[in-house]
Amino acid sequence: MPRKYISQKSIKLVAILAVCILLIFFNPSGITNPLRVIFFKVSYPFQKTFYLLSSKIKNTFDFLGSISDLKKENEELFRENDLLSAEIATLRDAKKQNEILREQLNLIPKGKFNLEATFVIGQDPQRFGNWLTIDKGLSSGINVGMPVIVFEGILIGRVAESYADSAKISLLTDSSSLVNGLDVETDAKGIIRGEYGLGIALDMVPQTDIINVGDTIVTSGLGGDLPRGLLIGKVQEIRSSQDKLFQQAVIMTKIKYQKMDVVFVIKK
Repeated sequence: MPRKYISQKSIKLVAILAVCILLIFFNPSGITNPLRVIFFKVSYPFQKTFYLLSSKIKNTFDFLGSISDLKKENEELFRENDLLSAEIATLRDAKKQNEILREQLNLIPKGKFNLEATFVIGQDPQRFGNWLTIDKGLSSGINVGMPVIVFEGILIGRVAESYADSAKISLLTDSSSLVNGLDVETDAKGIIRGEYGLGIALDMVPQTDIINVGDTIVTSGLGGDLPRGLLIGKVQEIRSSQDKLFQQAVIMTKIKYQKMDVVFVIKK
């Protein structure tokens, strides 16, 4: 019974308060003006507190949202920066390649041959200087057997294998390489062969022929597989073969096979 009484009393109190609040807010005929003034004075600190609190909460959420937006913008800027850095690196590499190509083009005998300029994209991983790979092949008219030169018409080897967009070059230093050679000064002839990646030698020169240190060795053109006059190098040392029937000349070349960037294939 007391609980029921308390409950009814509470309900009546709430109802009276609700009616008072409605009268204060709607203020029919202005009869509640004094009460409105008292109510707003009493509630003002609470309103101010709630307003400031809500503003801070709103500002906090706005700040957190701006942090999220800034994070997204920074991620986008980083991606754009990476793309620009990659593009700059590509342009710099292309500029460097063009400069190297122009430099090499000024040093080769362009009028004599139909040349295809190529870039080196791979080398003998064992550093023996036996072969290298270029970035053009059958699609550019490069076929097996074609000679390959660098600046000043120096022969470095021949095309051993050719694919659609690349080719493998067998270098003169490869032990399987055999080229007909000629001493420009004395007209002595022999076979230019590789010494297992260690160098080049003019072999099978008859003892009756004359070879001198410092003589220039070029391709002789015998056999018709290579043009005559492609530069090989200069005689550095002369020695006799093991059977003493022939002379051998160690040839020193101007080029370093491990540092070549551009080579030219003689197509015709």
